[in-house]
Amino acid sequence: MTKAALALAGVACFLLVGCSDQSSSHPAAPKETVPPEPVTGQSGLYKMFQMARAWAPDAQVLKLDSVHLTEVPEVPDKAAEWEATFVSANRGATKSFTWSALDIEPSLHKGVYPGDEEPYSGSHGASPFLIAAVKIDTDAALATAKIEAAAYAKKNPRMPITYVLEKTDRFPDPAWRVIWGESLGISGFSVYIDATTGAYLETMH
Repeated sequence: MTKAALALAGVACFLLVGCSDQSSSHPAAPKETVPPEPVTGQSGLYKMFQMARAWAPDAQVLKLDSVHLTEVPEVPDKAAEWEATFVSANRGATKSFTWSALDIEPSLHKGVYPGDEEPYSGSHGASPFLIAAVKIDTDAALATAKIEAAAYAKKNPRMPITYVLEKTDRFPDPAWRVIWGESLGISGFSVYIDATTGAYLETMH
């Protein structure tokens, strides 16, 4: 081997050792974890509707509920989990879906997850409706509801907000029921907002 070749080989070894030392002294930075993000009711509903359409092209909305998750900080006009029930007249059935901002073993899955299909012959007090009727999102519904709930909210500043969306015989359009409390069963105050027009409808005590 010539002196020139030996010199080149030595330079190559030096560079390899230098690269190796540099990589070992600077380990890869850990990946940043993205915190779970709650979404508005309309956003959660549309996410689930895409899968519901795959189940039944004629799927209509029967009900939507927000769910509180202790693992995700409360955002008044959003939720970390939404549960929806859709109806298919052609199949004579309902099917439930959930959207979640995170995985919680063993039963809650991040994203949209299908539930059970059950026979459907009509629901007492609630009717299926087209998703296009939901023109008002939970942020706008809450803003209107707060006007009517100002006195109650002032007395209960840390009360969580819960949402139910359905179409009942009480009103001509589907309506958001904006509930002050963890659930409807234990709430003492709620406000109905028209989900199509955004108009205030009624206050329940």
